[in-house]
Amino acid sequence: MKILVSVKRVPDPYAKITPNATGDDINRDGLQMAVNPFDEIALEEAIRLKEAGKATEVVAVSIGGAECQEQLRTALAMGADRAILVQTDASLDAPSVAKILAAVFQREQPQLMLMGKQAIDMDENQVGQMLAARLNLPQATFASKISIENGCAVVERETDNGIEAIRVPLPAIITADLRLNQPRYVALTGIVRARTKPLETLTPAQLGVQPQVRVRLVRVEAPPPRKAGKRVSDVQELVRLLREEARVI
Repeated sequence: MKILVSVKRVPDPYAKITPNATGDDINRDGLQMAVNPFDEIALEEAIRLKEAGKATEVVAVSIGGAECQEQLRTALAMGADRAILVQTDASLDAPSVAKILAAVFQREQPQLMLMGKQAIDMDENQVGQMLAARLNLPQATFASKISIENGCAVVERETDNGIEAIRVPLPAIITADLRLNQPRYVALTGIVRARTKPLETLTPAQLGVQPQVRVRLVRVEAPPPRKAGKRVSDVQELVRLLREEARVI
């Protein structure tokens, strides 16, 4: 079984994010970048399935500029067998990303695609569902546990009402939630091996795709500064301030 895993380059979750001077993007000068944490969880699950004998190959795929090779090398160091970079400097929206990933899926013909439920830069939670719809494949979202049985994936997924267990036939698209696993640390031996693993670079045109972006980022603004808190002497004063100043009751 081949598993395809999407890997997105995003700002480090612990980095301080500020708008750039023109306000049309975040300030990327000196900004530390990382693998999207939810994609890292999906990759860890794919590697665990391979280690358990349920998969034979794990392929990481990323879409973006040449700098995305850094995150793909991290994926290879974690344990992916090979990587694919669909290189483009265009700013893509979710449907465009799903269209490119669908082309990669059709080229690779994996039995399973694992991806993070969302990327922490835009928090859209759309690509997995759009990809499944485009490929007309079964999907399971917000996975907190995955097992492979008799050509099917049994997925426990988190919902507002608790844990729901579903069975989807393979091939399928599964998006990973936070509680699926704890990604491993990259060992030095993995970093060394990653240098010799294959990393293929393609363009959307080579995949026969011409993305048509319909959603454009117009402006980035920092949130307003928080006001200083107040100390109150008793509950009555707290209620009065909530009613008269905060106007929440």
